[in-house]
Amino acid sequence: MFELDEPENRKRDGIDGLLRIGPHEIEFELKSTTKDSVTTVRDFGMEHIRKWKNKHWLFGYYTVRGNALRFTRYASARMMSGWIEEKKKYIERDFILADLASENLTTDDLYSVCGRKNKYSLEDAKALQKQQLSRNEYHEMMDLEGGYSVGRMLDLLKLRCSYVIRRGSTLNNPHIPKVVLERFPVITSEHAAELRKLVAQELKA
Repeated sequence: MFELDEPENRKRDGIDGLLRIGPHEIEFELKSTTKDSVTTVRDFGMEHIRKWKNKHWLFGYYTVRGNALRFTRYASARMMSGWIEEKKKYIERDFILADLASENLTTDDLYSVCGRKNKYSLEDAKALQKQQLSRNEYHEMMDLEGGYSVGRMLDLLKLRCSYVIRRGSTLNNPHIPKVVLERFPVITSEHAAELRKLVAQELKA
């Protein structure tokens, strides 16, 4: 409908659509709703703040049963910046706390959690990190033959601590409320042409 290009690595890059205007390649986030507000993501964290900083948005409003599109709204990165900054301020201190707490862990903390050893095994690392690391990452982090030194295991402990606190600091599916969405222009016809017109205005501004 909007004649957007689909990225080759959509799943990996987290880009729903691309719009090319002259030398510009605009990344789009696409959302749909049957209500007045729009849901976002399950675990909203700082990575989403970074990912969405320069993205443009399209919101599709559907009938209650979701079988017919009523209208769409367009929002540029500038238009969305206020809502994103508000969410950033809400979680930012918790993420700073995660970094501070993890960096101040000591070998005594490691011994308390994982026991005192001169060499830790792959099983020890997996018991700590669980599914956080891939098989290759576990092997890449080994600094001893078939295992991990005290220093490297402490690095893994810090990584796990930061991960646990960050997961606890994320927001569960924050909604973009009606009062925010109503500020954005509506598109009801000539969708592709109208979108390009609005994006061009934002680029000029």
